[in-house]
This record gives sequence, C-alpha cells and structure tokens, in this order.
Amino acid sequence: MLRNGINPDKLTFPFVLKECTRRVDGVMGMAVYSQVMKFGLNDDVYVQNCMISLLCECGFMGCAHKLFDEMHERDVVSWNSMIVGCLRNGELDVALGMFRKMKKRSVYTWNSMITGFVQGGKPKVALELFQEMQSIRDEVVRPDKITLASVLSACASLGAIHHGNWVYDYLKRSELQIDMVTATALIDMYGKCGHVEKAIETFRQMPKKDVLAWTAMVSAYALHGYGKEALDLLKEMEMQGLKPNHVTFVGVLSACAHAGLVEEGRRCFNMMIHVYSIEPCVYHYACMVDILSRAAFFDEAERLIDGMPMEPDAYVWGALLGGCQMHKNVELGEKVALRLIDLNPLNHAFYINLCDIYAKAGRFDDVKKTRALMQEKGIMKDMPGSSMIEVDGVVHEFSVRGSPELVMDELVGLLSGLSNEMKIGLQGNDLDDEKQTSH
Repeated sequence: MLRNGINPDKLTFPFVLKECTRRVDGVMGMAVYSQVMKFGLNDDVYVQNCMISLLCECGFMGCAHKLFDEMHERDVVSWNSMIVGCLRNGELDVALGMFRKMKKRSVYTWNSMITGFVQGGKPKVALELFQEMQSIRDEVVRPDKITLASVLSACASLGAIHHGNWVYDYLKRSELQIDMVTATALIDMYGKCGHVEKAIETFRQMPKKDVLAWTAMVSAYALHGYGKEALDLLKEMEMQGLKPNHVTFVGVLSACAHAGLVEEGRRCFNMMIHVYSIEPCVYHYACMVDILSRAAFFDEAERLIDGMPMEPDAYVWGALLGGCQMHKNVELGEKVALRLIDLNPLNHAFYINLCDIYAKAGRFDDVKKTRALMQEKGIMKDMPGSSMIEVDGVVHEFSVRGSPELVMDELVGLLSGLSNEMKIGLQGNDLDDEKQTSH
C-alpha cells in the first residue's frame, strides 16, 4: 500500500495494530506506530486504543500508562483497555484505582474487574464488586452469563455457598439461560463448597455436556474422595464418545490418590498415555507419585520420578515427602526434604517438614539445628495462615495478622465462656473423685 503511494488513514492502522496484538509482536507494533506518528494520526482515539491494547498484551505497561496519560480524549474503550491490561499483568490495585475514576462503566468493564480479581487470587474483592454492581440502578449494566460464571468461580474459591445459591436463584428468576458454561461453573462451585449432591443434580440435568462439564464433575468427586464414582464417570464419559483431556485425568488420578486406589491409578495413567496419546505433564506425575507414596510404594515412586522426561518440581517431591511423613520413612523423607530446600531455600514449609520428620524420629538435636538454620537465614512465614467462613451471607476471614474486631470480640467472649465451663466441669470431676476415694 505504501509502495503504491496510497496513504493509510485512521481506519487502516487499527486493523494492522490488532493483528500485531494477535501475534503479540511488540517490535512490529512499534514499527507500525512510527508510521502512525509519520502520518500524524497519533491523536486519533481509535488508533491510540489499539496501541494501548498492543502494549498491554506485550507487557509494556509503562509505555501503555504513558500513552493513556497523554491522550487528549478517552472513551470507555480506552479505560477498558487499560484496566484489562493492568489485570492481565497483575496490577490489580492499579486496575481498581482506574476503575474508581471511570465516570461511565459498561457491563464489559464490570465483567473484566470481577473476572480479573477472581483470576488474580482475590475472590473476596470480586464478590464485593459484584455486590456493588447489583446496587447500581442502571438497566444497561445488568449481570450477564459471563458475570455470573465469574461470580460462581469466586464463590467456589471462598466456599461461599450462600452467594452461590443466590446466583442460582437469580439465574432462575432472570431470563438468562443456564448454558453449559454457567452449569459447569455451578458444578465446580457446588463441588468446592462440599455440596456434591447438588453438583450431581446440576450435572444430570444438563441436556448437553462438553468435556469441561464432565471434567468439573470428575474433579468434584475427586475433591471429596469419591474414587469409585470418579472412575465410573470416566467410563460413562468414554461410552458417550467423549475424549477426556489432560485436566480430566488430573481429576481421576487425584480421586485415586484420595481413595487409595493404587491399581486403578496405574491403569488410568497408562490409559492416558497409550489409549488417548496424552503426554503426561508434571502435575500428572505429581498425582501418580502421590498415589504410590500414600500406599508406601516408595521404590516405584522413585523410579517414576527418575524416568520423568522433565525436571521434577516441588509438587512432585512434595507428594513423595507427604508419603514419607505418613509412613515415617525417615531416611527417604530427609533426603527429599533437603532436595526441596535446595530447590527453594527460602520456602519455610520445607524446613518445617524436615523438622517434623526429625521430631517423629526422635532426632531433636537435628530439629534444633534446622530451626537455628532458619533463624540464621532469616526464613519465616511470609504469608500468614488464614481461614474463611461464610455466616449469614457474609464471608469472614481470620488470620494472625488481624480479623474483624466485632467478630473477634464475640469469639473471644464465647471461648472464655467455654473455658470457664470446662474449668467448672473439671473441678466437679475432681470433687466426685475425692468423694469416691473417701468412700
């Protein structure tokens, strides 16, 4: 086009920049943008929006922020492009700050924020955003199937069954159809919230099921130790003519591990390779090592690790270590724990596991040495343990760093009351013992 002397216009460049974005080709994108500058189209909002998307896709967030800040005119696409870019590149707080500055938000904006925070490991914030979305009196901004699927995923992560049930009721009340995506999200949510029967009911009511739906149900069985049911579902899936994928086999192997089905696990692992031509990934090996280690087949587990085509990671060694701790295999456990420490010398959990192995073997001097080594290296728990529970539709998080004061006051009061009752009960038992002794 350029060689023929035809000048591109503001409609030409967006298409070229979108193709660069699809290819994640930042170098070519920069070259194209130099042509944008040459033809004086760098102030066009459509061209700038496409360039922001390209920069975000390539991870050039500093350049994207600079271009966005220098825009004379911004539309909802400009804001959405930057927010989505921030979310995909892990800048969740920046995305939230930009979201708060937006004057007009579309359902796409809300969906991007909710989905981004779910995928970014902050499901509680995602639920809060959904509740905020519900409070807006705007007919244009109403939850759609994408919103609800993301919210169900947040509920699954939090175990917030109350919110999950509300979403299900909302789906029934609204004109939104429960399609395969939403139904699969419901199965996943019910499974992770411990309502396996509801997951089965939702699964059986689906008129049409794809591989993802079958896999979600297999995973729900696996999570709760229903090994036989997971294997039966795999057979049923095969009879329906559907080919299980690598995630399906992760669920099946995990179910075998939790249910102690060693022979079935071996058979499924071999079937995956020889029948379905699925090359095992590191997490398949981790599941298989877990199956063997739980059953104390340590020699076989070690042979499997030695034969892995890729380098075993912390999950594989961790599975072996778990079996060693379970069966008090001190010699191998020590070797595995030290290997894990070599892999990640700053991870406190591996040192704690090593201390646990030494303590069970009565090697308390080694426990002291390991703890002293941790102090010397300044290794401590970087993220505190936390628990979440849903009460009356509100998700409460409890952590050593702090928890809701009102709830903590109530808990401290309740625990104090229980402690006093236990003391009174113990004193009563002591008096009864004295009476029996005197008689």
